[in-house]
Amino acid sequence: MSKLKAVWQLMRLEHGVMLFLAIVIGSLISQKTLYGNIDLPLLNIVLTFFTALFLEASTFALNDYYDLEIDRINKRTDRPLVRGDLSPRSALIIFYVLFPLGLVCSFFVNGTCFIIALITALISVFYDVKMKKIKLIGNFYIAYIMAIPFIFGGVSVLHNNFFSFEAINPVIYVLALVAFLAGTGREIMKDIQDFEGDKGRGVLSFPKYIGTRASAGVAAVFYLWAIALSFLPFSFSVYNQFYTNMFYLGVVLVCDSMLLSITIQLVMKRKPPMGFLRKFSLIALFLGLLAFLVGVFTG
Repeated sequence: MSKLKAVWQLMRLEHGVMLFLAIVIGSLISQKTLYGNIDLPLLNIVLTFFTALFLEASTFALNDYYDLEIDRINKRTDRPLVRGDLSPRSALIIFYVLFPLGLVCSFFVNGTCFIIALITALISVFYDVKMKKIKLIGNFYIAYIMAIPFIFGGVSVLHNNFFSFEAINPVIYVLALVAFLAGTGREIMKDIQDFEGDKGRGVLSFPKYIGTRASAGVAAVFYLWAIALSFLPFSFSVYNQFYTNMFYLGVVLVCDSMLLSITIQLVMKRKPPMGFLRKFSLIALFLGLLAFLVGVFTG
């Protein structure tokens, strides 16, 4: 049982489930726009689920393999490789088995999904191997990983069309951009939280160059942009079922009020409680996902 728990922790499988939820939302929006229903093909659901799960799990395993020495120094006992519950070789085996399987699953969805999965997977590997100490880049990489599943889901219902992005409901692009902006804000908050520990490791981050106070202001700006964009689907008819959808608006207002409260604390407080605010922001983002899901079913 302890081994299974260690494998779960190494692969961060809960992240795979969250990525799959984002893919499903993108798929449902696209399915309803293109075909007038929300009857997603079962095979697509299975293939996109395993694409998200296998690629996420394999790249997290590779991440822990390359971070092992740093994690030991930082006493990251939440990591199974540090505790010795799994060997570094086990992490590599998981990567080499699951990484190609994820790409194979994406190939059988359609050509566009395969291209997206391949590019994203290669970026993830490059980040794990070469770019971890450059958090300035890492912030936007993590935000991209939060945003791209919606696009992936949107194109997953197309029938083997390459790069047919024009067929997607534009609300998916708004959703992806909101996720990207809010994700960047969360990652900058993490940089502020880790600043003292990062100083001695030569990590290149926003706080290193502009300080923690200014970095909090930058994170606040990203949140404000995410809040502003979330009103676009409600306000313009091009967004189809989300246009003047009061159910969508009701849920998104709750999400936005939470993000706004985080923004105010980032700006007004000298030392905002970053750990709490990041957890609070995760709840807000989940409600944001729920808002778009509600919009699909009620629009």
